[in-house]
Amino acid sequence: MIEVGLKHTSKLTVNESVTAIQMGSGDMPVLATPAMMAMMENAAMLAVKDELPEGCTTVGGHIESSHLKPSKIGDKVTATAEVTKVDGKKIEFKVVAYSGETMLGSGTHLRFIVDKEKFMSKLVQ
Repeated sequence: MIEVGLKHTSKLTVNESVTAIQMGSGDMPVLATPAMMAMMENAAMLAVKDELPEGCTTVGGHIESSHLKPSKIGDKVTATAEVTKVDGKKIEFKVVAYSGETMLGSGTHLRFIVDKEKFMSKLVQ
């Protein structure tokens, strides 16, 4: 059962593959904003994964976050997501990312519970 307070922390060491240069979101060798936000989504997905009915997963519906500080290659970054509200198939999260004691960004994320087969069957072939 998905309940308020469920949380997960995802971890990453910044490397070339997640820099703004590599991801095309900037031209500096620092953690890309899309990579930080993907970490936040990953943490949210994993926070509720074990509580979902069989055959279900969650998909992202909206994410909003600041990105306040840069992180260089080699920095260890964490992103934590915590369930703040559950309304049927809609789950809201508080998300935050840190490098050590420095907050990199914070925001909110919305995910929806979906049946995997039904979701995939809606794709245009």
